[in-house]
Amino acid sequence: MIKSMTGYGRCERIIGTKKITAELKSVNHRFSDYNIKVPRQYGFLEDRVRQFISKEVARGKIDVYVSIESCGEADKTVTVNKELAGNYVEILRDLCETFSLKDDISVSTIASFTDIFRAEPKRDDEEEIWTAVSEVLADAVSSFISMRAREGERIERDLRERVTYMKSLANEIDKLSPMAVQVYKDKLYQKIKEVIDEREPDDTRILTEVAIFADKVAVNEETVRLASHYDEFFTILDSNEPAGRKLDFLIQEINREVNTIGSKASDLEIAKLVVTLKGEIEKLREQIQNIE
Repeated sequence: MIKSMTGYGRCERIIGTKKITAELKSVNHRFSDYNIKVPRQYGFLEDRVRQFISKEVARGKIDVYVSIESCGEADKTVTVNKELAGNYVEILRDLCETFSLKDDISVSTIASFTDIFRAEPKRDDEEEIWTAVSEVLADAVSSFISMRAREGERIERDLRERVTYMKSLANEIDKLSPMAVQVYKDKLYQKIKEVIDEREPDDTRILTEVAIFADKVAVNEETVRLASHYDEFFTILDSNEPAGRKLDFLIQEINREVNTIGSKASDLEIAKLVVTLKGEIEKLREQIQNIE
């Protein structure tokens, strides 16, 4: 199955006391490039998220966003620096004695010294958090892959139509090539006959020249290899493996054979077919850049 490298997926869910959101989006890239963003206090998730995604996605520039919000339960714990609070109490009582003040020290009095309190994020169990995040991430990835697959289906249909058309062009070249040799033979025969004043030319010499010409313009080896490449193209499309890199290499081989045919072409019709083939190759190349 062909998959596009462009996709988007998102999932948001409340699990326990956490609202977890996972979002993925991707664009074309020659290799795999992951940009993963998680809340700072959950930095331990980054590597796990990358491993999780890499098992499902073979290629593309992928941005992954994970957010975790607490809901229903305080996400911070408050601690008291009792030693510092004791110092405040001791100093206040000393002031009372020194200046004969009323000793009305209370909890609210001490609480006014805010530096004795420390609020820290509540420590979550890493495995519990990852279990919840992976559940949400799995749904986001599933949606993400489905979108890439739908786009891949459209690309695959276009690729199949183009390669089928290219096969027909190559078959036409294969038929025209022997005809080009015959045309050359007839023209050569007439030319020699004009030069030697209508006398019958030496058939052996003509056959030798025609054989040399036929060897120079023969493209049957190239068309056979092209047919093999086209068959391999369809085989790759039918497989369940990521196809982008394989097709990218194969299109280079197809282009090489077409260039060779173009360099040998002496017939105007063959030259026109080669130009058409090269145009189709460029369109294929553009589409293949979108494939995972």
